[in-house]
Amino acid sequence: MDSRIKPPMGHDNAWWWQMAEEGKLGIQRCRGCQSLRHPPRPMCGQCHSLDWDAVEASGKGTICSYTVLRHPQFPGYEYPLIIILVDLEEGTRVTSQLVGCTPEDVDFDLPVEMLIQEDPDGFKLPVFKLAEFA
Repeated sequence: MDSRIKPPMGHDNAWWWQMAEEGKLGIQRCRGCQSLRHPPRPMCGQCHSLDWDAVEASGKGTICSYTVLRHPQFPGYEYPLIIILVDLEEGTRVTSQLVGCTPEDVDFDLPVEMLIQEDPDGFKLPVFKLAEFA
């Protein structure tokens, strides 16, 4: 399989990719008002503070929305791609890929948990799988 297209990594999001490399799902937190935000950005949308830190998310949540991508097909990806919007336990949302299931298995409000997918070239990316029912 070809290598996946790498996302842009810069000053504002390098910390997030470092956490992914360590097997963690990072969430940016405003030091002014404590609100969580994703994707990472320099300024808080609530209080406009530029002061922030990061917390490790539990990686657990529920599917808020989803779509199934079939085209266009880019090298390095297995299709169909199931892209989900996850309501994390921490109270913010993250968009990611759902792996290990078929599009027919997906529905709203299903529990999911994060895992780290490592490409053959060593690139690590947080993705989600359907949670095991207890």
